[in-house]
Amino acid sequence: MRYARQLASQPGSSLRTNSVGGRTLLANADGRTVYYFAADSPGKTTCYGDCALRWTAVAGPLTAGPGVSGKLATIRRKGRELQETYDGRPLYTYVGDNGPAQANGNDINLNGGYWYDLLVSG
Repeated sequence: MRYARQLASQPGSSLRTNSVGGRTLLANADGRTVYYFAADSPGKTTCYGDCALRWTAVAGPLTAGPGVSGKLATIRRKGRELQETYDGRPLYTYVGDNGPAQANGNDINLNGGYWYDLLVSG
């Protein structure tokens, strides 16, 4: 199946932090929690096809907002789009989050592996 979803976020916007359930998490400019896929290797995404229908790649390049101290970079997806990474981990948003300040995709086993939000140290 061809990658069919749009990339989340607009290149040039920033990553920020957001409080979700008393935890400070990495979020996109719209306040949506971003996740990483444990099955990905540093700098390489494996989320395509059905996976990409639930987990939207975060488009890059992005800048770091206040409280974001990890290393930001981009990788090129198969479709040639740039995807943002944080400390080498490709970033995604989850279709099960209906808006900002939700983390419904954390610690779930879906699409071939576990997904986790990114806790930001204070």
